[in-house]
Amino acid sequence: MTALVKIRRSGQVTLPSRLRSAAGVVEGDLIEASVKRGRIILTPKPVMDRSKFPTADDEYTPEQRRIIDARLAESTEDIRAGRLHGPFETHEEMVQFLHHHTKKARGKVSAQPRAR
Repeated sequence: MTALVKIRRSGQVTLPSRLRSAAGVVEGDLIEASVKRGRIILTPKPVMDRSKFPTADDEYTPEQRRIIDARLAESTEDIRAGRLHGPFETHEEMVQFLHHHTKKARGKVSAQPRAR
């Protein structure tokens, strides 16, 4: 979708309502302006009002925070060591992968005697 707009005094531009609607921007939204290969690119930049959301400090105890930090460190190390799977092209591909590895894991567990 394109539109012809006029640059006014002080560089002001009015974006037609159909363009604003298509981009999902409304009055007061922030738009990033950049120049690439002689074209002006306008990109909507959503801004969150963080006061409407609780902080993580209110959600977790120090012990829970230590556990979360330790797990994050462990997952970061897994990524660095290449212990990860994917990316997958589709969700079907991911589900197939999970089913395959679940069957492998069940085979290993079933070979061991079950405790009763």
